[in-house]
Amino acid sequence: MNTKPYIEKHKDRFINELIELLKIPSISADPAYKNDVIKTSEHIKKSLEDAGCDQVEICETPGYPIVYGEKIINPDLPTVLVYGHYDVQPPDPINLWDSPPFEPVIKKTELHPEGAIFARGACDDKGQMYMHVKALEYLTANNELPCNVKFMIEGEEEVGSESLGWFLENNREKLANDVILISDTGMISKEVPSITTGLRGLSYVEVEVTGPNRDLHSGLYGGAVANPINILCDMIAQLHDENNHITIPGFYDKVEELSKEERAEMAKAPFSQEDYNKALDIAQEHGEKGYTTNERNSIRPTLDVNGIWGGYTGEGAKTVIASKAYAKISMRLVPDQDWKEITDLFQKHFESIAPKSVKVKVSPHHGGTAYVTPIDSVGYQAASKAYEDTFGKTPIPQRSGGSIPIVALFEKELNSKSILMGFGLDSDAIHSPNEHFGIWNYLKGIETIPHFYKHFAKMSK
Repeated sequence: MNTKPYIEKHKDRFINELIELLKIPSISADPAYKNDVIKTSEHIKKSLEDAGCDQVEICETPGYPIVYGEKIINPDLPTVLVYGHYDVQPPDPINLWDSPPFEPVIKKTELHPEGAIFARGACDDKGQMYMHVKALEYLTANNELPCNVKFMIEGEEEVGSESLGWFLENNREKLANDVILISDTGMISKEVPSITTGLRGLSYVEVEVTGPNRDLHSGLYGGAVANPINILCDMIAQLHDENNHITIPGFYDKVEELSKEERAEMAKAPFSQEDYNKALDIAQEHGEKGYTTNERNSIRPTLDVNGIWGGYTGEGAKTVIASKAYAKISMRLVPDQDWKEITDLFQKHFESIAPKSVKVKVSPHHGGTAYVTPIDSVGYQAASKAYEDTFGKTPIPQRSGGSIPIVALFEKELNSKSILMGFGLDSDAIHSPNEHFGIWNYLKGIETIPHFYKHFAKMSK
């Protein structure tokens, strides 16, 4: 199997097709973009048809539609189910983008001298999802597809995949597979390939603190009435101790402590704290005492404020004590931590530390379970050999700090293991202004994915 000549011949078209897809603002979190989200699903449907799928349909759900496609060459052969998502994060804050988030541009960077595509969704997940579409195109165009392929591309991943469980329950036979292939993660570097073997779970909540029944004059009432913003900040500060340990009672009860041997294996992955700090423009790292940076962002649970607001934030001054203050908080969880249980623990604790001068409301948003995939499985071994074919070296198994809650759901509903073949980099700024995806990474994914099919079909016999 030699994918390079085909990719070289068609690379300009591959890039231009992705750019057209990135122009559509498929923001699932904002109802104002509903038509754009639906338009994107139709775009994906046509792309799968053009790539060689024999059957493609837009499946309605209680929320945004799921695009399903398949190429069944022989029911007796193994079946790979490809999962991806076509929705994207909101681009805010817009003023921090160097170019408009839905007007993709290609710019050269130090890490990407061949260029990177800057746009919302470039890496997460339109670029990585589209690699699979183009990989199928290669396999069908050259009559090299060695197994059956199914696609399930959803439009609600960035808002918790609320309709996906419903879809899985109602389509188990349609989605039956031998392994699930996902590219929604990253790798260590362009020189050091890696396969994600673990994902953290997630609990996401919004909190509201209410003081007086209306906004008050800070001169007439200041010092005599509780200020919800001050109190919210104080309550948030109490969620960590001096060692950056989370203070919620029971939070760590089910956290697995990895052995010294396992932590030593993790430490073998190349990492420079100096380069890490430099890339983020920080003077010093920060986190839970007793753990390295790579451990803090992968095998340890976290609690972070994702947004906080209240009162007057416009131009000039307005001397006011706000009636309400709000914050959005996410907790990344590790294996054995149940996200619903953690959400309940958070709610009880947050309410307990509130003074009587305010009222507190905790509203759970969504969550998911952590996941670990075994490296001795056929799927992992096939992925490892695929990277060896195209990178010339064995990839390193690596746990990720991110969350893809549906991975555990797949195993529960479809009884399938997921293989996480990501080609992004930590520097791609996903969920941030100036998100981008290296053209080299994009094309390398298209080059590598067909090799996975080859090895998986061979090893599954």
